[in-house]
Amino acid sequence: MEMVTIKYDNRIVRNFAVATMVWGVVGMLVGLLIAIEMFEPAMNAKLQFLTFGRVRPLHTNAVIFAFVGNGIFMGVYYSLQRLCKARMFNDLLSNIHFWGWQFIIVCAALTLPLGFTTGKEYAELEWPIDILITLIWVVFAVNFIGTVIKRREKHMYVAIWFYLATLVTIAVLHIVNSIELPVSYLKSYPVYAGVQDALVQWWYGHNAVAFFLTTPYLGLMYYFLPKAADRPIYSYRLSIVHFWSLIFLYIWAGPHHLLYTALPDWAQSLGTVFSVMLLAPSWGGAINGLLTLRGAWDKVREDPVLKFMVVAITAYGMATFEGPMLSLKNVNAISHYTDWTIAHVHIGALGWNGFLTFGILYWLIPKMWKTELYSRKLANLHFWLGTLGIVFYAISLYWAGITQSLMWKQFTPFGVLQYPNFLETVLQILPFYMIRALGGAMYLIGALIMGYNLSRTMKQGKLVPDEEATVPAHWDEAHAVKLNKHRWIERRPIQFALLATAVVSIGGLVELVPTFLVKTNIPTIASVKPYTPLELQGRDIYVREGCYTCHSQMIRPFRSETERYGDYSKAGEFVYDHPFQWGSKRTGPDLHRIGKKYNNLWHFMHMEDPRSVSPGSIMPAYPWLYTQSIDTAIVGSKIRAMQKLGVPYPKEYDKQAVGDLKAQATLIAEDLQQQNAPGDPDKEIVALIAYLQRLGTDISAQR
Repeated sequence: MEMVTIKYDNRIVRNFAVATMVWGVVGMLVGLLIAIEMFEPAMNAKLQFLTFGRVRPLHTNAVIFAFVGNGIFMGVYYSLQRLCKARMFNDLLSNIHFWGWQFIIVCAALTLPLGFTTGKEYAELEWPIDILITLIWVVFAVNFIGTVIKRREKHMYVAIWFYLATLVTIAVLHIVNSIELPVSYLKSYPVYAGVQDALVQWWYGHNAVAFFLTTPYLGLMYYFLPKAADRPIYSYRLSIVHFWSLIFLYIWAGPHHLLYTALPDWAQSLGTVFSVMLLAPSWGGAINGLLTLRGAWDKVREDPVLKFMVVAITAYGMATFEGPMLSLKNVNAISHYTDWTIAHVHIGALGWNGFLTFGILYWLIPKMWKTELYSRKLANLHFWLGTLGIVFYAISLYWAGITQSLMWKQFTPFGVLQYPNFLETVLQILPFYMIRALGGAMYLIGALIMGYNLSRTMKQGKLVPDEEATVPAHWDEAHAVKLNKHRWIERRPIQFALLATAVVSIGGLVELVPTFLVKTNIPTIASVKPYTPLELQGRDIYVREGCYTCHSQMIRPFRSETERYGDYSKAGEFVYDHPFQWGSKRTGPDLHRIGKKYNNLWHFMHMEDPRSVSPGSIMPAYPWLYTQSIDTAIVGSKIRAMQKLGVPYPKEYDKQAVGDLKAQATLIAEDLQQQNAPGDPDKEIVALIAYLQRLGTDISAQR
């Protein structure tokens, strides 16, 4: 057989590896900051750039797209070249991908604390950055597909299947969820509203977890675990079943984030059914990984790389068991909006994504620098600090979540709420928040130890930037004859990618299309009117400050919630909400019926100093709302954008919108002045009060 010498590009792998370590520390540090802010409001420091609502999206984006994203690309660029026995398609595209991705991360780090956000979880970045993400993803796709096409190994190994599914599905998810109408250079409104926006968002949000935090990492597991263990994967047949069933079922599960909400019941039921079915393929992958180590447990006890990988796969198994269980309506009724969900998410993020990334880094860096790991003792110390950090983090929040839910739902023997004041439930769980911060600090210290250990490893070795390898000049056609039927599609990357796209599209189409086309899914309510210009400005301020990260606007049809908040939420109440603001976590009470519950002065005092009206509150103060003026220059553009999205403002209303805004603001300011408060109609606090006073008042709500 004719052989040729090629050179693998290790520079691009090095770049992504270093970025993974740097952004990992940054993301975890921001996470520790917001964990402390949860029990110590003074940590917000009265700086609008550091409040929980603005920094929490920064944390999630830094961990998901900076830390995990760079980790994915590190593993893909290393493994793909070796699986295809070919250098990456184009070095320039590799570098554009790397620097473009880092630029996106920097843009996120600047815009999110400044308040430029779409207000949609895991998709907060504004429209120019969304376009940039699309362009960089295309660069990655061209480089990836080009490499696969020019490969010298005809068989596409299972890891490449998962990479391909990630490539096409993330593109579909990002484009569909990010369709928005620009208002200015850094402001836009999503084209979807209310129930439709909620369904699209959690179709995206759940499957961002599925196809960014799961499928590429399964591909990395299938490559790096056998390499680290020096053993073949346990079952090729199981990997086939695992792959196709996982990508087909996962896409249906998004509605389980919206159980008991205003989403149509049929969509909720579909989400529940397919979430439960997901248990089988998810555990199939975990079992395939763990059984690969059969007979190698002595090596696991000695090798820190395998320790990290075993705990990662175990965490994946735990998270993918708990996910389907939380999708059952009776369990979800207890868990949703509580810290239980936060604990569940972090088992996956810290255990599955974090530990698998750490294991790959500990294996990869010595290989690329042609040396031994600087210190196995430090690696083992990192492992135990990280493991204990996860334990402290998760157990404390599980306890906090169950405590929250039981207190919210508890009635006295006389049939009234045992804890009518929401703040009572918050104060009860503050010790758990402190333990959570301790766990996060331990995990961060472990990551810093890893950074030191690997930097010393790099210094004692020398990177081989262009690693030579001798490979066959052509495919081994004689071997190809012996392949089974599934290998037909494995040998055809374009057909494989198209088939994977079709498989993942089925669930989304079945759930999204009827919700948009069948009007009875979202019945309208005649009394629901568009927001006034001042209320619209106030709503945008609410979104800017990230209030949805702590407050929901969705009262579920439970007696405990209708007694506490008022009438349950109806689908028709949200038809003008771009974006929806149902929230996913209640650190504070639900706000859907907050309108007219308190007078204007209460809201004025509450935003200036929450503890003045709610002693013990952990909510940050918002003093800048009293000094920053309402941006009236953009009001006309916002009204025109809303009209294009179907909001029924009168024709040419944009020309009189500012006048109506000022008139309503004057009324609120005069009311505040009558109560001896310094009401200024030009300030943002007045707009926010107008929005809060509007919430839930379009229909008659029982209190």
